[in-house]
Amino acid sequence: MQYHLAIDIGASSGRHVLGWAEDGGIHMEEIYRFPNGAVQKNGRLCWDMDAIFRHIMAGMKLCAERGKFPATVGIDTWAVDFVLLDRTGSRLCDAVSYRDDRTEGMDRLLEETVPFSELYAETGIQKQPFNTVYQLLAVQRDTPGMLERAERLLMLPDYFHYLLTGEKRQEYTNATTTSLVSAATGEWSAGLLEHMGLPRRLFGPLAMPGTAAGTLLPQIAAEVGYNCRVVLPATHDTASAFLAAGAECGTVVLSSGTWSLLGVETARPILSAQARCANYTNSGGYASRFAFLKNIMGLWMLQCVRQEAGDRYTYAELSGLAESADIDSVVPCNDARFLAPSNMTEEIRRCCREKGQQTPQSPGETAAVIYNSLAECYRQAVDELERITSRRYDAIRIVGGGSRDRYLNRLVASRTGRRVLTGPAEASALGNLMAQMLGAGVFGNVEAARKAVAATFPEESIDS
Repeated sequence: MQYHLAIDIGASSGRHVLGWAEDGGIHMEEIYRFPNGAVQKNGRLCWDMDAIFRHIMAGMKLCAERGKFPATVGIDTWAVDFVLLDRTGSRLCDAVSYRDDRTEGMDRLLEETVPFSELYAETGIQKQPFNTVYQLLAVQRDTPGMLERAERLLMLPDYFHYLLTGEKRQEYTNATTTSLVSAATGEWSAGLLEHMGLPRRLFGPLAMPGTAAGTLLPQIAAEVGYNCRVVLPATHDTASAFLAAGAECGTVVLSSGTWSLLGVETARPILSAQARCANYTNSGGYASRFAFLKNIMGLWMLQCVRQEAGDRYTYAELSGLAESADIDSVVPCNDARFLAPSNMTEEIRRCCREKGQQTPQSPGETAAVIYNSLAECYRQAVDELERITSRRYDAIRIVGGGSRDRYLNRLVASRTGRRVLTGPAEASALGNLMAQMLGAGVFGNVEAARKAVAATFPEESIDS
């Protein structure tokens, strides 16, 4: 049996998933799961990169302990965050989280010289205050000279691949989220780099998903108990999820997790003024395709409320409480006020009061407001998508962890008036595995890999 190991790391948790092809399908086994979250460090909200890497190694060692040795391994994470390496390959800075407030006002600063209309026309990436381009402006402001000392910029999965192999590879799908890659060429935008005064040496050649990055360093192989090839997946978890979703024509994909990402796969970027004004993004995907989508706050809001309630409830229990709650209040869940509030529960209550709506009093009512708000935001996004693409979408395929929430799925079907298809739940890990298998020649093309997914993971259909 030839195994492949997907290490899928999200903002709240990570998982190691072994995959293999058998009997016309792709089979998966979760080997290891670990918690994740940003921590305060040196006055900033940061990712604990050392802790994450210890978890990466622990899960890889567990494969050997179980006698299941992967032929390849690949890592995907969220987008936009990065580290800088010096000439010795050492980390120059902390991996600051996109939820940190250091980028406040950086979008306005860049617009003084590069209007957003020009930035969007070049990169096709939506404006989010935490985009990498704005983080780099914050680095220039806060730590003068750091970029001059840096030798290479690596997105987080690129960095973890570097720790495994010693190779500083920069993968395409995550790179596109920086708002520094030309949507037309698929390469770093030389004009933008020069305009912003960013050293060109930080940005090496971009590698496509399926590219072999090397083998494990000897000390890494000795520690985990085997050697294997590191094959780059679509390292942006959304790109991996869209690869696994394989939605047919006329179906919208909704990757539902800490973030909700709603859109369609396209062969070319959509750079219209309408797309820009609606704040849709053209995220790079497998085989130079694009995920044309909208970022929506997602289940992050529910995660916060659960934590603020002392973790007394499981997510399933909160969903049940929300379903039985009698409250129809809706908040604009994509508002920046919900990105990193000191207390999500109180922020939701405050917003409801400001809008003259019923104020939630219990965790169940607060969860209900979140569900109502997400479903309404999805409805608006689908309507926008139809106007931008001039197409009708009859169904929404929900993948990711949120696809397991039957109440939310029913609410989405009801609010949007579309049929809802659910699964696979571990879409990012599955897409990661697909890229590795394609790179290893297990499947001859994307269509064959997607047929294997369809044969293995039955879908549930919910009518509107």
